[in-house]
Amino acid sequence: HVQLVESGGGLVPPGGSLRLSCTGSGSIYSVKTMGWYRQAPGKQRELVATITDDIYTNYADSVAGRFTISGDNAANTVSLQMNSLKPEDTAVYYCYARAFDRAALDWDSYWGQGAQVTVSS
Repeated sequence: HVQLVESGGGLVPPGGSLRLSCTGSGSIYSVKTMGWYRQAPGKQRELVATITDDIYTNYADSVAGRFTISGDNAANTVSLQMNSLKPEDTAVYYCYARAFDRAALDWDSYWGQGAQVTVSS
């Protein structure tokens, strides 16, 4: 059994910064990819950023240059540093991991519970 726990959400004014963190626990044997997705009110869930093998990163065009993802697969952790926040960044942010479950002896995709980020105007 695998769990992802997120922390770091909150309320921030436009132009401010927040840092989200996510830690995996349970029967994780190894991690390939971790990342962040977000869902704004009335919108579909969308990719924010991912990191694969600790070094290969991918960012949505809307956050490139403002957000930075970092990870440590050995520690089952990923963070998202969000700078120059805009009101349109307001969403629930979900941690994602592609991991091998030693209990199931198989790869699977996992999601955190979601962290609310609100950028007020």
